[in-house]
Amino acid sequence: MKKILQGNEAIARGAWEAGATVGCAYPGTPSSEILAELSRHKEVYTEWSPNEKVALEVGHGASLAGGRTLVCMKHVGLNVAADPLMIISYTGVKAGLVIVVADDPGQHSSQNEQDSRHWTRFGKIPMLEPADSQECKDFTRLAFDISEAFDTPVLLRSETRVSHCDSPVELGERTESQVGKGLDRKEVEKLVMVPVHARARRILVEQRTAKLASYADREFPFNTTEINDPSIGFISSGVSYLHTKEIFPQYSFLKIGMVWPLPKKLIAEFFEKVEKVIVVEELDPFLETEIRAMGYKVWHGKDLIPAIGELTPTVLEKSLSLAVTGKDYEPPKVLVPIEDLPKRPPNLCAGCSHRPLFLALKKLGLFVFGDIGCYALAVSPPLSAMHASTCMGAGVGGAYGAGKVLGDTGLGKICAVLGDSTFLHSGIGPLMDTVYNGGYSTTIILDNSITAMTGQQEHPGTGFTIQGNPAPAVDYEQLARAIGVQHVRTVDPYNIKETTEVIREEVNRNTASVIITKNSPCILLRRTKPLDRFKHHHYQINDDSCMGCRLCLDINCPAISWTPKPGVAKNGRKRKGVAFINQDQCVGCEVCTQVCEFEGIVPCEE
Repeated sequence: MKKILQGNEAIARGAWEAGATVGCAYPGTPSSEILAELSRHKEVYTEWSPNEKVALEVGHGASLAGGRTLVCMKHVGLNVAADPLMIISYTGVKAGLVIVVADDPGQHSSQNEQDSRHWTRFGKIPMLEPADSQECKDFTRLAFDISEAFDTPVLLRSETRVSHCDSPVELGERTESQVGKGLDRKEVEKLVMVPVHARARRILVEQRTAKLASYADREFPFNTTEINDPSIGFISSGVSYLHTKEIFPQYSFLKIGMVWPLPKKLIAEFFEKVEKVIVVEELDPFLETEIRAMGYKVWHGKDLIPAIGELTPTVLEKSLSLAVTGKDYEPPKVLVPIEDLPKRPPNLCAGCSHRPLFLALKKLGLFVFGDIGCYALAVSPPLSAMHASTCMGAGVGGAYGAGKVLGDTGLGKICAVLGDSTFLHSGIGPLMDTVYNGGYSTTIILDNSITAMTGQQEHPGTGFTIQGNPAPAVDYEQLARAIGVQHVRTVDPYNIKETTEVIREEVNRNTASVIITKNSPCILLRRTKPLDRFKHHHYQINDDSCMGCRLCLDINCPAISWTPKPGVAKNGRKRKGVAFINQDQCVGCEVCTQVCEFEGIVPCEE
């Protein structure tokens, strides 16, 4: 039976068909849907882990106990999981352990554009790279077999287009793993990586790589050669192969499905069969560098093809047309002119509790060390209230470090802001460091009651598991006090005046403090019905009172816009226009009413 599946759905299906019994992940676009889909299968235990490192450690333990395990993350998540990854390469596995890493070329939802293929060479771990949903399912299923056959974790690299595009998939049946359940206390030399054991395992890792290289050449079924016009041959992998095939179908191709170890024999044979070789790959010249290092002459690669951003058929046609066809690229004629549409930058949702919090921070003029989450949108005008952001949890450490340099001159000028899921992911460590080493920075935890940015996933602070079952919820106040924070405050972020005063008091302390936003769940979180807390469902502009001062526009609420309308307000003041509130978007959060100084915003009649 065939079914149209998204790439991420197909990966989950492949894991289920392979007999996986455990799935662990921390959500991160473009990988988030994999575990959500896998959780629908009752045969598989799934969990949202606090971070990617924990997910991989849990997955490895499950593998050693005999359970096939899938661990999923986005590319920056693999940075977090790198510590166990590099050691698991030495220890190996028992039941299959497959690690999905989803890259984000073009940085659609990421703070960098790294190429995860470098981890496969660095960690001496095999990597498979599917091109469509069918291969996502097939590669995942095969990856478990490879993992067990070669005693190794296996990396499966996806990327945004592969993860989020739909294509037909031939479904299969579930096959239960034949690996026995249980732990072996006699395998300490394999599993305890003290130096004397690790030195022996290091040799085995190299021997394993040699065996995998032979497998890539002789047995792996998805390294394929297509000889057509031999004047030009393309070497490619993943979605780049599909794009190239679409533009230049008449030429020859070597499609590499196992990008490490590389199939050296197939590569050598391909060079013998074609006259000129072009290597097409997204991001870094990973394949090109390795092939050149083998001594082969690559005609073109990154000298013509961009190393930044996504590759598309259009990008490849522009890059390669002159070299391949001898003709300059000619863009298609556009019969209908493209309208000059207004730009729509990303924005916080109407009624989001982050908006009034950042209004308070902007009013206080603080340097805000931000973090990864929806609230990073506060960097944009007109809020313009975030000034540094690197990776998960780093804002807490950054604010502490800045305070150590500025000393007393930094009092009242610095704070760190991060969400509840981000705090549990990697914010606790730097907060402990701040307290332990006598820092004075203020950490503001935005308790959204969900992992909002990646699609409403649960975490250890929400009180629910991935299956929706009740679970203990982290108490952030108790946690902060347990690690030594003396001053812990809670605020209602929708009360801008109170929030501003509490922040002002805390950032002027000469010791570490924590502020937690309470009763402010994500406005899209249906479970808690956040709209019930607001007195009125909608607000409107009182045209007689509106002064046209535009203060309400400074909150950047998507429900509020500006209407040019020259006239005179009731106090006689001339104005160039008035604000307008779209009733379909207003949720009644009352933030705009606190900003307006002229009572120009009033509740709608119900």
